[in-house]
Amino acid sequence: MSESVQVLPGTVEERPGRVVALDVLRGIAIVGTLGTNVWIFTNPAGLVGYAQDLGGAAENGWMWTERVLQQLAQGKFLGLLTVMFGIGLAIQQASAHRGGRRWPGRYPVRAGLLFLDGLLNFLLIAEFDVLMGYAVTGLVVAYLLATSERAQRRWLITAAAIHLTMMTLIAAALAFAPAQERSSAPLDPNPYADGSFWDLVLFRLDHVLTFRLETILVFPMSVALFLLGARLYHAGVFRPEGARLRRRLMVLGFGIAAPLDLVIGVFGGGDLVLLTRYGIAPFVALGILAAVAEFYQRGQRTGLLGARLGEVGRMALSCYILQNLIAGILCYGWGFGLATRIPAAALVPFTIGVFALVVALIALFAHLWLRWFERGPVEWLWQRTYRLLARTD
Repeated sequence: MSESVQVLPGTVEERPGRVVALDVLRGIAIVGTLGTNVWIFTNPAGLVGYAQDLGGAAENGWMWTERVLQQLAQGKFLGLLTVMFGIGLAIQQASAHRGGRRWPGRYPVRAGLLFLDGLLNFLLIAEFDVLMGYAVTGLVVAYLLATSERAQRRWLITAAAIHLTMMTLIAAALAFAPAQERSSAPLDPNPYADGSFWDLVLFRLDHVLTFRLETILVFPMSVALFLLGARLYHAGVFRPEGARLRRRLMVLGFGIAAPLDLVIGVFGGGDLVLLTRYGIAPFVALGILAAVAEFYQRGQRTGLLGARLGEVGRMALSCYILQNLIAGILCYGWGFGLATRIPAAALVPFTIGVFALVVALIALFAHLWLRWFERGPVEWLWQRTYRLLARTD
């Protein structure tokens, strides 16, 4: 997630070998995923309770605030992160070609390490880990990128069509299913509130298929977004000649997809979550990507916010794991157990507070760490292991 790349024309405040816009986008994606995941942590029943309540909100003074906040994050930054992984693959492929190395070459070693990172993150920290799925998707797409552009376009269209068909069928089944079939009993015992750290690990193992189901279901979407990210990179979305492409993506993302997503998500009910999260939200993500790329193409300075997001982006893997770990410590029973101590009426301000605190902590950590080191701790360990396994200098 922290590949060095050649500097592209038109960026500002570049560090040698890096593109500032890419780092900032990674940082936005990492922080944005927390905007969705934080509601999982603050739910007393964790992911199980969040899934049962998905698309709904407690009917109190904070109801509309909760609906809007959840919808603003729902799926957009997952889509952005997925597209950024595809861009990362395209960058690695371009680097290999410049160096005269065959592609995908040793990339399977990288994919294996990412899968191991995801497995440990899944077992020890967060059962909604995305890294395992990205590892498998990246391995498949790495070989697809070695084919012709025409073949890649066909694979992209095929994967997108499969994804849309699957989501449509699942959404229809949920919409027409009797209410009693979708109801679920409270989690008893509740390992999120009452269990130890090890109890939660065992709970994830016992329900591994259930917790990995989303990753399996969105595999076609992930393949499509990886390929789309690679195509956007080669089409010059970060270069001056990509201005027209960026404008189109912003119109699509902000002018069409974002309003539609917000209205359907806030007023449409829980049965439409699949439509917004996996159908509309990725288009909003493309608008975010284009807007950030355009911002830096216009010569804008990074600023304080951009600098902190860029640092998080440079340590994306470390910060992704760290933010989940901190949130788990704050909310789960094996830590401070705050999720079960907060009254339901205070859930929304509590969740906002947890989000703000975790973001501040990871941003501070990234800022201080990068004052002394070039890579984040997980990135450093990952790179050392890769060099050992791939036998590179």
